[in-house]
Order: sequence, then structure tokens, then C-alpha cells
Amino acid sequence: MNPFRLPRWRFMNCCGHTWGHGAALGQEAGAPGASRRDFFKTAATAAVGLAAMVTLKDTAAAQVRVFPPPPPAVSPIEGLIDFHNHCAPDVFGRAVDDDEMAQLYMARQMEAVVLKNHVALTADRAWLVRKHNPGIKAFGGVTLNGPAGGINPEAVQWMWRMQGGYGRVVWLPTFDADNHVKHFKDAPEGIKVVGPDGKVLPALREVLKVCAQQKLVLCTGHASPTEVLAIVEAARDAGCDRIVVTHAEFEVVNMTVEQMKKAASMGAKMEIDAMGPLMGPNAHLVWMRHWRQVTYKESAEHIKAVGTEHFVLGTDLGQTVPGHQQGADQGDGARDAG
Repeated sequence: MNPFRLPRWRFMNCCGHTWGHGAALGQEAGAPGASRRDFFKTAATAAVGLAAMVTLKDTAAAQVRVFPPPPPAVSPIEGLIDFHNHCAPDVFGRAVDDDEMAQLYMARQMEAVVLKNHVALTADRAWLVRKHNPGIKAFGGVTLNGPAGGINPEAVQWMWRMQGGYGRVVWLPTFDADNHVKHFKDAPEGIKVVGPDGKVLPALREVLKVCAQQKLVLCTGHASPTEVLAIVEAARDAGCDRIVVTHAEFEVVNMTVEQMKKAASMGAKMEIDAMGPLMGPNAHLVWMRHWRQVTYKESAEHIKAVGTEHFVLGTDLGQTVPGHQQGADQGDGARDAG
């Protein structure tokens, strides 16, 4: 069998110059590149250049033999839990719905997610996420804002009874909290959790009893640092052993290291969220520009000062951009920084 041959009727180098067929291409006789001799001269010059480059092998290697690293053999967020997550449907714009979020997290080998909504129950949605996406552990709860009746023990009772038993989290008031509305001047007053004497209100004590009896996670919402410490103390005294300070570093809470240490000494965990570094004057969403930026460095310093065992990670994402996956990756960066 005859070998394959490419019928080459003119020589051409990498820049498109030709040899030996100048006349046919409209070149004058004797023009550069017009003879086979010119081709061999050029080839010899190139060989000398290549030989010279060999002497610069270290520099060449540094410039040419550079490749991006291969993908990690194991997901850097494998086994993590996003303790604070927002999805559609919601009364605010969200990037993805519950099932889309679950698929993103399963692809990254995350273990569990807690669905949060400021105005609606998520215990039922957690059941649906597990049904539609076997392999991820989804949990939900109730936020005691105005739509739930404020500090309403009945809302908590019905939440944990939801089919599946995946309603495990109670958030105290967030954007309806007295501290929140006064801090951002949204309203004259909001839902109070602490009385003038600095002690938690009777209705909250009833909520704490339910949390203790059912082993629910109590999250402090958008309370002030002073209120947070009063809530943590009362929750501990009521027998709650699952207490989380909601985004302890964020503008509306903004605990000091000493306050974090005091909360930790009473059994509370501080929540660190991936949204922190995305806030501030350059935030991509207007409302986020009113919240101060929390840098990775700041979070790392808090973790080192208080102790790694006193923190949990979340994203607090779900806004239109960035999405949950990017937030989870950022949370992993914060974990490494700590």
C-alpha cells in the first residue's frame, strides 16, 4: 500500500511566506523567498536560533511549561453543612430554587443544608428536597417574624411536627426584630425579645421550653449583642443545648471578640457566613451596601481568638448573584483561613 503523501506544491513557513513560487504569486524574480536556496538559508538561521534557545532552558521552561493545577481529587467542601441558605420560591429574588440548590451541593459532595426563609415555613420544603434529591440532608424551620405571629410558641410547636421531622431550627426575629428596624431606621420599633430589665420576655421563655424539649436549634436572629447574650443565657437555663448566634459578625449583630467568648462559654456557636466579604460599599446589590464588609482576615482572627469549635459555617446566599456554589467555595476559603 502506498504511503499517504501530501502534494505540496510550495513551501510555506509559519508566517505565510513562500519559497520557490514567487513568480506565480506575483513576486518579482530575485525577491526574498524566491528560491529553494533562500528556504534552506532561512531554515539554517532558524536552527541556530533554536540552538541558542536551548541555553535558556530554565527561562523557557518557566514560560512554556506552566499549566493550571488538576481538579482536586476530593471536593474541598465535601461533607460540609451550609447552615444558612435562601432559595426560591421566596418574597425576594433568589438565584435558584430548592432542587437546583440541592443538585449544586450534591455535585460538590456537601452533606447537608439548612433552608431559611424570613416569612415562610421551610420544614415542609426540606421534606420535598430530600424526596427529589436523595443523597443530601435538608433541614428547615421557622423564623419568628411578623408572618409567624412574632414570638409565637404555637408556630414552633406546629413547625417541628411537620411530616418527616426535618423542621429542626427556630430563628428569632430577623428583619422584624426591634434591634434591626431601629438600627436601619426601618420602623419606630419591631418585635422585642428582651424587656426593659434586660431579661428575655415570657413569650420567648415559652419558645425556649419547646426548643429544649424537642432538641431544636435556637438561632438568635438579628438581636443586638447585649440581647444575644441575654438570649443565650436564658436558653442555656431552659435546657437548650443547640444555640447559634446568627451571623455574629454582620452589621446588625456585630459582636466583639469578648462577647463571642462569653456566648461560647455559655454553649453557643457563632455563625460565619460567606456573604460577609461580599457586602460593603462595593457590593453587587444596593441593599448589601448598607451592611459593613466582613473580611476573611477578620473571620480568621475571630476563629483563632475564640476557638474553632465555637463556630459553624453558612453562606446566607441565594441572592441573584453570586450563587450558592460560589458561596460554599468562599466558605471553604474562610475555613482554611481559620
